[in-house]
Amino acid sequence: MEIEQLIEKCQQHDVKAQEALYRRLAPLLLGVCMKYCKNKANAEDLFQESFIIIFNKIHQFKYKGSFEGWAKRITINTILSHFRKTQHTESINEEKTALIEDHTEFEHANFSLDTLLTLIHKLPSQYKLVFNMYVLDDFSHQEIAMALDISVGTSKSNLSRARAILKKELLVLEQQKNMING
Repeated sequence: MEIEQLIEKCQQHDVKAQEALYRRLAPLLLGVCMKYCKNKANAEDLFQESFIIIFNKIHQFKYKGSFEGWAKRITINTILSHFRKTQHTESINEEKTALIEDHTEFEHANFSLDTLLTLIHKLPSQYKLVFNMYVLDDFSHQEIAMALDISVGTSKSNLSRARAILKKELLVLEQQKNMING
């Protein structure tokens, strides 16, 4: 069944169409949740919450742009709303981050996607949110600032610091790899 037909049937509260749409979008939207959450259980909770909102608002979809993009935006907004409610940002040691903001060039080694995602998940919450939104989900700094209720400058600073932390961690991994391979 085409996506447009599924949407129309979902707008009519057709349970089979809802299940089909759920199965079709689940890998994409669960992947979005996994990028932003530190653990699978939290990601799955936000994923389910997102689908409830998608089904409750599906009548608002106006067939402008892709449905997948619309659903992804709802999912990201659900995650951001959860983040704002819980606001469990770790305190960020400014001195520590200033020390790692060097301009050492790094030759990209072959790191697995799992390794990179693990490093991203270790970032302080605010840095991880900004990094994911900017790098992985193509938000502008203006959009990030509005979504997180921060300034554009703070968004840029958080992105820069997230990149510096990741760069440092990749350098450490590269050095460990070189020592092992000697």
